[in-house]
Amino acid sequence: MLLSIYGESVVPADHAQPKRCRMRTFSQSFGKAKKQFFIFLDRFFKKKRTRIGIYGPPNAGKTTLANRIARDWTGDAVGPVSEIPHETRRARKKENVVISGANGSKITIDIVDTPGVTTKIDYHEFLDYGMEKDEAIIRAREATEGVAEAMHWLREDIDGVVYMLDSTLDPFMQVNIMMIGIIESRKLPVIIVANKIDLPDAIPARIRSAFPQHPVVAISGLEGRNTEELYEKMIDKFA
Repeated sequence: MLLSIYGESVVPADHAQPKRCRMRTFSQSFGKAKKQFFIFLDRFFKKKRTRIGIYGPPNAGKTTLANRIARDWTGDAVGPVSEIPHETRRARKKENVVISGANGSKITIDIVDTPGVTTKIDYHEFLDYGMEKDEAIIRAREATEGVAEAMHWLREDIDGVVYMLDSTLDPFMQVNIMMIGIIESRKLPVIIVANKIDLPDAIPARIRSAFPQHPVVAISGLEGRNTEELYEKMIDKFA
């Protein structure tokens, strides 16, 4: 279509543009959109590793289990253990752990060994283990920061939870009720582990009675007893 301005015929700009130039512009735009589309598909369908947080009160055996899983499937360890509470005061992560089941099923996970969660940290507790006061105060401060970090992971970056409990202790502690409630509110899959069944006063049945709504696996993280049952449950629950 021609436009007339002051008696002169003028070709509109889009018609004036050479056909070859218009095709080049279209091709560039289409190529860019195609690239962005394939990037989206790659991100959408890319296999995602499941990030599993190992949670529980201090000295429940979280790092012992994290080391057991890592050694069984990668040959490495996650971190040191100690009889002193709050040995783990920063979250530690082991990536790309591939766990295989008896029927050939697999799951690839990142293990996050979290600091022990508790409702109270008192530096006097560490004095009983022979620590100097200054060292005990520092440990208490770091442990408090560790609890905050563990809760941050739970809110932001965890896909499933292995909740560790010492089966020689009463499971009806405030921290356990609170943590299980938070995990449930986040709608995260959870497996409760009744640890330390190698000890004579272990009563894993108490843990099953305390949390009947969740699967409970009784193990000895130290000796490796029943860990195969735990691995099968992890594949079933977290895959």
